[in-house]
Amino acid sequence: MTMDCNGCENVSRVKMHRQHGRVSGRVSRRSVRMKVKKLQKLIPGGQGLKPDRLFLRTADYILHLKLQVDVLQALSKIYKP
Repeated sequence: MTMDCNGCENVSRVKMHRQHGRVSGRVSRRSVRMKVKKLQKLIPGGQGLKPDRLFLRTADYILHLKLQVDVLQALSKIYKP
């Protein structure tokens, strides 16, 4: 299943460059860890998951929420006053 990304061009991108064989950028490891911790709190069952599993769970959760929105929109059309 594919999802359109409306407004993706507005998403800020991190500029990366190679330096001494390592990838460095504007985002620090600490900043990434903090964001992962916040995401773990937002996603049901996300506490304690490693980032790779957390991102998969996040994608599933987003699809689940989209399905709920689609169902509610369909119901609102059926029961429109």
